[in-house]
Amino acid sequence: MPDMRFAPPNPLRIADRATGLNAVSVRSYNERLVLSLLLQKEATTRLEIGERTGLSAQTVSVLVRSLEQEGLVAKGPAQRGRIGPPTVPILLNPEGAFSVGISVGKRHTDLVLIDFVGEVRFHTTLAHPRMDPDSNHSEFLETIRGAIAMLPEKARERLAGVGLALAHSETNGRDEEAYFRALQDEIEAQLGISLFIQNDITAAASGESMFGVAKPLTDYMFFYLGAKLHGRLVLNHQIYKGNSPLSFDVGIDALETELASHGKPLGPLWDRSGDWSAYQDLIEGWENRVVEQLRQSLAGLSQFVEFGTVVLSSYAPQSVCQAICGKLERSTPGVVAITGNLKPSPKAVGAASLPLSSRFMVE
Repeated sequence: MPDMRFAPPNPLRIADRATGLNAVSVRSYNERLVLSLLLQKEATTRLEIGERTGLSAQTVSVLVRSLEQEGLVAKGPAQRGRIGPPTVPILLNPEGAFSVGISVGKRHTDLVLIDFVGEVRFHTTLAHPRMDPDSNHSEFLETIRGAIAMLPEKARERLAGVGLALAHSETNGRDEEAYFRALQDEIEAQLGISLFIQNDITAAASGESMFGVAKPLTDYMFFYLGAKLHGRLVLNHQIYKGNSPLSFDVGIDALETELASHGKPLGPLWDRSGDWSAYQDLIEGWENRVVEQLRQSLAGLSQFVEFGTVVLSSYAPQSVCQAICGKLERSTPGVVAITGNLKPSPKAVGAASLPLSSRFMVE
């Protein structure tokens, strides 16, 4: 069963008061459609919106005017062509909405605040909350409450929600979806905010698809290089993890073990400085093992699915990811390997994408 691309399923926007299949709910879908197009393309015109959606010019004008009044879109500078009046592009207003993303990792909890176009406005690393499934998660609730309190007042007024990325291990062997939904209900009831929970690898893939290098891609293999190496197959923008999520012991945990055996300092390995220069004499062998695992995974999948693009996401230094992608391309003819560009925490940015997608975008 595939993961939800963004979780949980989309509600109508808070601004919509009507229910059922009527003019208001239909307009809500059309507004989402316009916003989704603007997310895919940074700026577009009313004419282009009409051509891509099939909506009439009058309907497009009404939609754009409504979204502009709500502060969700803005007009760009007029562009003069050779013939006719200048065209005025429409683009998302970065200040139109904000979202908080929280990723609970092995050693850190990362929190980001992003704006409507995915730019990180604020980032911090928090104390790791204790996730005890038999308690009321009081420490974790306080972590979220404290995170929201750190936001500027303006951002809190236009906060779409909080996205939470959790590792599969946090469920302690329980059904992942059922556990996530129970946690969501509990936190929403106690904090009075909209919470969107997703598996952390799936969240990272979602963020890369919505805001990162995978935005123009439809079919590709997504890998996340963290403590372990994880994979997700993306077909027609839908993220699949299969019955058993791909996970391989060639990640940063494996590198840590090797570095420790050589007496190397381990602090830089897990921080966000991006400086692994102290490991240059040992890192190449580990990179080669990562590449070999990637190559084997792609070879196995190629028996069933044809694709030519790999996206590698990680909080590891960009230079390290680029070296791995280069080696993978040289060892696997026909494959293009792209390094993800969501920083400083791909999982947290991916988590922050969940409320924005659920409230404003078309699935």
